[in-house]
Amino acid sequence: MAEPGAGTAAEPGQGRTEEPGDGCTEEPEGPRGRWTAERRRLRVPGGLWLVLPLLLVPLPCAGQSRLPSPARLRVQAVNTNFSLSWEHGGSARGVTFSAQFQWPELKETGWQELPGCQAVAGTGCDISSAISEYYDYHYVRVRAQAGPLLSPWSEVLEMVPEHVAQIGPPGLELQSTNGVVKVMVSPPEANQKTKMWINDLSFKYNLVFWENSSHAQLQSKTIFPVDTVDDLAPDSTYCFKVQANLPSEGKQGLFSPVSCVKTSQKVNDLLCATNVSVQALNMKFHLLWDAQENQGVNYNVQYLLGFWKKLNDDYSDKWLSVPRCENITSTSCNLSSVITTTGFFYLRVQAREGHNKSCFSREVKVDPLKTNEIGPPGVRLDLSDSLLHIIISPPGGAEEEVMRDHYHLSYRILYWKNSSDMEEEAKQKEVKQTIATVSDVSPSTLYCVKVQAFSEPYNKSSAYSNQECIHTPAGTSLPLIIFGVFTGALLFVLLVATPLVLLLYQAYNKIKYVFFPSCQPPMNIEGFGALPFSTPYLSAAEESVENCCVIESMVTEEGNQIVFADYKHSKQSSRDSGNYSNDDNTSGSKGSKDTLEKEMV
Repeated sequence: MAEPGAGTAAEPGQGRTEEPGDGCTEEPEGPRGRWTAERRRLRVPGGLWLVLPLLLVPLPCAGQSRLPSPARLRVQAVNTNFSLSWEHGGSARGVTFSAQFQWPELKETGWQELPGCQAVAGTGCDISSAISEYYDYHYVRVRAQAGPLLSPWSEVLEMVPEHVAQIGPPGLELQSTNGVVKVMVSPPEANQKTKMWINDLSFKYNLVFWENSSHAQLQSKTIFPVDTVDDLAPDSTYCFKVQANLPSEGKQGLFSPVSCVKTSQKVNDLLCATNVSVQALNMKFHLLWDAQENQGVNYNVQYLLGFWKKLNDDYSDKWLSVPRCENITSTSCNLSSVITTTGFFYLRVQAREGHNKSCFSREVKVDPLKTNEIGPPGVRLDLSDSLLHIIISPPGGAEEEVMRDHYHLSYRILYWKNSSDMEEEAKQKEVKQTIATVSDVSPSTLYCVKVQAFSEPYNKSSAYSNQECIHTPAGTSLPLIIFGVFTGALLFVLLVATPLVLLLYQAYNKIKYVFFPSCQPPMNIEGFGALPFSTPYLSAAEESVENCCVIESMVTEEGNQIVFADYKHSKQSSRDSGNYSNDDNTSGSKGSKDTLEKEMV
């Protein structure tokens, strides 16, 4: 990459510059006063400049040899202590080295002298005082000097202090009491004002210990800043060393110096509770222990929130008593009221005899989701048509949200036909829901099911549930079902559809006959008496009645008096007019008129 602040750099205490690679000095500063690797300028009489290109290397100054540059620069750091080292292959005597550095905030001022690394005779120097920003890029270069000779600058070394720094060794203190070694660790930079590792709580401490004997075997465990190591042989010397690691950054620290301590005899106190253990099922936690003495001993169960142990402080006064487990005589305690899914816990049992004597059991660590065991789920079966429905209740009951939400449970279902004359291998089915369906079950068959709950993230599984069975009803053959459906449809058509169609047809004919008749009445009847036509199917209003009479005239010879006699009186309705013929009436009327006229004459 391009060298930051490229160009010539001022040599401390001098008013001249050197071009990298020429090995010569005493040239005035400026464009015309520079020696280059391509050309030299010679002034000749007449005021002309002649430029003589040199295609090879520059000519060395008279009586001087080339001084090589330092190579293979590297920075080593432990916490905030930085050292710069390099290699140099020159054979000249009295060679010294000087270094320069640059980082982004000093870019405008160019390269700066590296304090503590000027005119040093060796191939290394301490540069801790020059580095105060541990997360920025820094650039370093070195050159050699032997008398008037100066080497070109080395290649620029680019580094970020925090990336190259190693974690220093932590402090270690040991204390042996009652067959147990108490280990106290202090952070790597506990006594420093400036720190590379700001968060001391992020360290993970790896303790390595062994018995100081010819057949020693190394043992290791991850510990807290204040912890204990038990199960050690009495009256034996054990040696310890510890390192601080940062797993999140992939860094492993340096080990502390080895410290050794001799263990003491462990006093067997018959008052102490032994075999302390935790049993947990479906997030119901119980602490159990054994009592060595059964008379006059009371127990007090205490718990400690796990984060207190991560601190570098004393946590002896942070222990709390478990409710309803104080001054008890039984050897069990229900912990469900204090154990939650957040964090982890430590438990211990304090045994008391009287008011003066007490003894603490060893501590037991509880990581709730890892310590807890998953119980079997509940199962219920149901049938519908040709489907078998399996309804699953989560372990601990449907109201136990912790089991359902934190473990991300899945279910493994085994089902098979349970028949005396036929043995069938169980089939398996895995689901994430609490309802599963088995299709195409056989009729008149006994099906049995059992279910197991499991959690893939925690690699845990429960025992199988109790076996549940259900008998499917007798089935009907398919041809009979088809025939029954067809027959039912035919009966529906005959009993319901056909009468309905006939009724609609009759109604249609009546409406058509009444409102849209197919034949029209004669014109003389249609307009007779200026009355509307009536049909026999409609009720007619009361009709007007006409009184008609037939008058016969008679002429007598005595007085030629015309006598009109009432010949016939009848009551005729216009309704009967259709029974008379127009021809007869016309001829009758016409004949009577002629006879009358003759008699009058």
